[in-house]
Amino acid sequence: MNKDYLSFYVNGEWVKPDNRPTLDVINPATESPFTRISLGTAADVDGAAKAARAAFPAWSQTSREERLAILDKILAGIKSRAEDLAQAISQEMGAPISFARTAQVGTGIAHFATARHILATYEFEEARGTTQIIKEPVGVCGMITPWNWPLNQLTCKVAPALATGCTMVLKPSEIAPISAMILAEIIHQAGVPAGVFNLVNGDGPGVGAAISAHPEIDMVSFTGSTRAGREVSKAAADTIKRVCLELGGKSANIILGSADFAAAVKGGVMGCFGNCGQSCNAPTRMLVPESRMAEAIEIARATAAKAVPGNPADDSTRLGPVVSQMQYDKIQSLIQAGIDEGATLVAGGTGKPEGLETGYFVRPTVFANVTNDMTIAREEIFGPVLSILAYKDDADAVRIANDTVYGLSGYVSGAPDHARAIARQIRTGMIHMNGAGPDFSAPFGGYKQSGNGREWGIEGFHDFLEIKAIMGYNA
Repeated sequence: MNKDYLSFYVNGEWVKPDNRPTLDVINPATESPFTRISLGTAADVDGAAKAARAAFPAWSQTSREERLAILDKILAGIKSRAEDLAQAISQEMGAPISFARTAQVGTGIAHFATARHILATYEFEEARGTTQIIKEPVGVCGMITPWNWPLNQLTCKVAPALATGCTMVLKPSEIAPISAMILAEIIHQAGVPAGVFNLVNGDGPGVGAAISAHPEIDMVSFTGSTRAGREVSKAAADTIKRVCLELGGKSANIILGSADFAAAVKGGVMGCFGNCGQSCNAPTRMLVPESRMAEAIEIARATAAKAVPGNPADDSTRLGPVVSQMQYDKIQSLIQAGIDEGATLVAGGTGKPEGLETGYFVRPTVFANVTNDMTIAREEIFGPVLSILAYKDDADAVRIANDTVYGLSGYVSGAPDHARAIARQIRTGMIHMNGAGPDFSAPFGGYKQSGNGREWGIEGFHDFLEIKAIMGYNA
């Protein structure tokens, strides 16, 4: 990829802004820039928001059939440009190319396909006696998305927003913006009317804050850190706009005595290392019976030894770099904190893997004998770092799992009835039982400081809809 992406997409056109600073987009495997973007301002957001407002009346009144046709064209466009998207994602955030092609691009296809399936039969109106209950588009939506699953987090917002008749202003992560630019090209080619979808690149203070506070934006959907989510909420408060937040996590993975222990521990290690640990719902706290800690350590050590980082451009690589120098430094400091606070270092540790001196590569790391008051058990590390904790009994496992400010996801392995009973006691928005993978038709979101609202599936439509009651309509 050798061209620059200095334009924004506003009101159906690519607009190159004047006198805007540029930002190099860094390939985390090489530590070198591979393209540039322009950094927008509040003025750019204002123009995009006004375009979205002007487009809203007509788009909100389009028929189900018209929106289905648009979704079909976008879906076809994503599939036809899947390799472009995969290469962009691999270069902008370091995902191994094989993982980018399957999981990263696959989620984008899945979200549009799911939205299309739901829209085909979604009931926007119902009679309740003499009253008609109508679900209408919420209006102009601001979207602020992160770098770790760039296409996933774009499409799980854009697809339901389009399907429900909303218009939008998107700010993708300035760290990983190129997949979003390609999606904008796909949306343009699909014939989405001018002003319905708008994209302004920039950073949080320059563009994110402007989106959150803008009076023409009716709701803001944000995915990112809990710290940044607080700032979005504060900026949005003056205009009383709806705020939907998908934030951090510190998910517990409870392995019960009734589980296939070796398979569950191995799967838990690999699950934590997936996407190089850069997933908000990663199973980063593994809870095992205290009598089986030594067994868990040996299985985890052997599994971690097979997790070898490498060049993300190589088809055989399964573990790439983390996204940036800042993330690398944060992860290193947290690994050091685990060592300093007395956790048992089972695998990995500080520094870069042998032979990978260039690139933001982290040694896949496992700590054991971790207690829930340690820094590595409290803070979201966002890297390939697993903490193994011991529990005495079921009640202790539940207590430890729930002893966190987060509540995004959870994992339980064991005999089905046993696992179900534990799953019901975990205070999180999602639970994966016995290795179950993601379900694109199920709601995604969390309790507590992991956010509010839900994305994915039917529930993913709800945040983009207002509810109107017309009394006497059916009299």
